[in-house]
Amino acid sequence: MAHEDDAQQAVPNTPGALGDGVTRRRPLRERHVEETVEVAVPVRTAYNQWTQFKTFPRFSAVVRGVEQIRPTVTAWTIGYGPLRHRFAVEIVEQDPDAYLAWRALAQNPSHQGEVEFRLTESGGTAITVRMLLEPQGAARILTRSSRAARLTARLVRGELVNFKEFIEGLGREGGAWRGIIRNGRVQHDHPEPPRSRVAQWPVG
Repeated sequence: MAHEDDAQQAVPNTPGALGDGVTRRRPLRERHVEETVEVAVPVRTAYNQWTQFKTFPRFSAVVRGVEQIRPTVTAWTIGYGPLRHRFAVEIVEQDPDAYLAWRALAQNPSHQGEVEFRLTESGGTAITVRMLLEPQGAARILTRSSRAARLTARLVRGELVNFKEFIEGLGREGGAWRGIIRNGRVQHDHPEPPRSRVAQWPVG
């Protein structure tokens, strides 16, 4: 797992408008992929369902499973056919109904990304996903190619369309987690009871 100092380097300060006066820390200095889809449900509904990570295998073409490791860390298993790849992801920033940023904790390959939720004129939600791949060694050459970027963009676009069909078919969220995360840490409005040392995250 990454140390807090690593997170400071990976998530540079950039301005962001937050109602609580806090400066949002965005993870992406640049991006390799950006895709947007509009869904015909309110922002709150889209955001609430997105935070139910364990439901991703129900609509995703590549996600096979999601396991909660810590309040801000999940382990994702992705793959096609018999091929599988498992990696840990840390949520570094999260603002209800607005924004979520993550980074993979694996060193090779690694990636980071963000998803934004915006109200549309029709009362629906525009969901934008941005991703930056950060492979090491010879793999860097591959991901710099326009073909690799197009393939990744096509995959992200397909997953967004799958989510759109899923949430519009449901018509409402199947659950929600509406906490705030700053620099990889859950922000608590009230002290946790002495008997509880681990924040609970209902993800599915």
